[in-house]
Amino acid sequence: MSYASLSVKDLTSLVSRSGTGSSSSPKLPGQTRPVKVIPLQHPDTSDEARPPSIPFDDIFSGWRAKIKRMSLVDWVETLFPCFRWIRTYRWNEYFKLDLMAGVTVGIMLVPQAMSYAKLAGLPPIYGLYSSFVPIFVYAIFGSSRQLAIGPVALVSLLVSNALGGIADSSEEELHIELAILLALLVGILECIMGLLRLGWLIRFISHSVISGFTSASAIVIGLSQVKYFLGYNIARSSKIVPLVESIIAGADKFQWPPFLMGSLILVILQVMKHVGKAKKELQFLRAAAPLTGIVLGTTIAKVFHPPSISLVGEIPQGLPTFSFPRSFDHAKTLLPTSALITGVAILESVGIAKALAAKNRYELDSNSELFGLGVANILGSLFSAYPSTGSFSRSAVSNESEAKTGLSGLITGIIIGCSLLFLTPVFKYIPQCALAAIVISAVSGLVDYDEAIFLWRVDKRDFTLWTITSTTTLFFGIEIGVLVGVGFSLAFVIHESANPHIAVLGRLPGTTVYRNVKQYPEAYTYNGIVIVRIDSPIYFANISYIKDRLREYEVAVDKYTTRGPEVERISFVILEMSPVTHIDSSAVEALKELYQEYKARDIQLAISNPNKDVHMTIARSGMVELVGKEWYFVRVHDAVQVCLNCVQSSNLENKKPSFLRRFGNNGSNNNSSSSSYTDLQTYNTLLKEPLLPVEK
Repeated sequence: MSYASLSVKDLTSLVSRSGTGSSSSPKLPGQTRPVKVIPLQHPDTSDEARPPSIPFDDIFSGWRAKIKRMSLVDWVETLFPCFRWIRTYRWNEYFKLDLMAGVTVGIMLVPQAMSYAKLAGLPPIYGLYSSFVPIFVYAIFGSSRQLAIGPVALVSLLVSNALGGIADSSEEELHIELAILLALLVGILECIMGLLRLGWLIRFISHSVISGFTSASAIVIGLSQVKYFLGYNIARSSKIVPLVESIIAGADKFQWPPFLMGSLILVILQVMKHVGKAKKELQFLRAAAPLTGIVLGTTIAKVFHPPSISLVGEIPQGLPTFSFPRSFDHAKTLLPTSALITGVAILESVGIAKALAAKNRYELDSNSELFGLGVANILGSLFSAYPSTGSFSRSAVSNESEAKTGLSGLITGIIIGCSLLFLTPVFKYIPQCALAAIVISAVSGLVDYDEAIFLWRVDKRDFTLWTITSTTTLFFGIEIGVLVGVGFSLAFVIHESANPHIAVLGRLPGTTVYRNVKQYPEAYTYNGIVIVRIDSPIYFANISYIKDRLREYEVAVDKYTTRGPEVERISFVILEMSPVTHIDSSAVEALKELYQEYKARDIQLAISNPNKDVHMTIARSGMVELVGKEWYFVRVHDAVQVCLNCVQSSNLENKKPSFLRRFGNNGSNNNSSSSSYTDLQTYNTLLKEPLLPVEK
């Protein structure tokens, strides 16, 4: 960028000429000292008669440069992230750890997968199918080395809720087809978002919304599994009221055997989980808890044959076969749920993966990770899998077991494959209440009441958002809860953007630093001068709010500690614009209007330290010439010095507030502008000692 501005040498000579010329004018009484004002360089826009077009080349130049720098190895690692750890694999050091982690997660996943399939309204075998092919695919295309993917409780609930609205529970074949189609749609959406690098869209959803939604969903999941404890069927719903009503209505059908067995297994699961978390040397108990519950329940059912306890029944033996979805008739209906599951994948899976990558000190690209999840779901749907994503509990176990690479995931997949080939005849004796206990134990940790307490203590607004999301999810269903939570989250974002923080600045005693007078009560302001800092970009949505606040500060500033000459009113408004990262055309026009309002009331506008892009936008709009180049400053302190000189000079000469017609720039008369600039430079060289006292 080229600049057209006075150099330091030119400024010095101009000040010298002004000082010489002012010798014949009345001298200011008292001792004075020179003040250095750093000249602000203005961008040269003379060769830019019209605004530039959208710089498409700049948008893609970074990508092009990155592609040119990529070698063949870089391309292979980008397409197949597994090569990053394959090339550097240390067999003597890593294999034992990966083997133990893979076996541990596999032992945990087998019973969980069957439990989550039942939660999704599918036969248990489809939980194992969803844990088989996707794991192998993710090990190749996924970036995380510790993330354990497969069926999870929240996604299973979403699948159950989506399928329940389309097909009756008796139509098992249609349920299975729709679940597989849903996996394909989820995979396609994840791949598209990963390729287009759209994962940032989910950042607008607050963590409090996610926490509230997850907590409410966990309660719904737990209540939906109670039927296996009670021994009778309850309504299939994602709302708490129908669930509770059906539980109460069927109380006369209550059976003790499944309740006692389910409660016993649940207590054992919770004890093993908490002991495993509390003591590192016993952390294997956490991973072994689901298998322990399954073995215990199966043993009791096999030995005692209690007639009131329902069993899983026959499970097909063998690996899943290749098949393509038969029909896409319901694809349009399933799109909202697939988008919601994709959002959950981004928020949970990618979030977990990034946290684990940071903990284990390797880099992970969130968009590449999302693409890997998408490929896993697409290929998984071709082998009878329903949507899979990263599991927090299994990923935590994998990390605690010190998994080093994706080889641990391959070992987990081998265990699932062995289970499908050899263990399915044993699975038919698993009690339904044992699987329900595993689900309830897993989701009990998702009820994040600690987060609610934290939000209440730290931020009442986020607590309100948490409460609204959880309440609407419980009483109005998952889709409504998500929509309301996201809507309020976006509303808060928009409100913050449209009502930015604006601060009145004062000078800290003994310094040339200016800070918020509310944050630093000892900071003082100067009579007749308002210094305002705008802490956000300025654009069409917030400029009206900013203008209203600036008008208020003309009056409200009087309540702060002030110094300097006694004046009757505000004569200068200084805008500190260093935090402003962007300004649009609407905001520039509004600032021009504000300047004209100030000018009509004999108030001079000064602007301090705009960044390069903001300064260029202002320069192209003609606002620099309108306000006057002499009223743009590098530092707030420079602007205050100039304004104080003008205020003092006006008082000493007993002028009315019309002195601004001498020192201001009307933007229309070039001769007047030149004269005003010379006069102002004269005052830049003089400063009364009482106006800038030295604090002791």
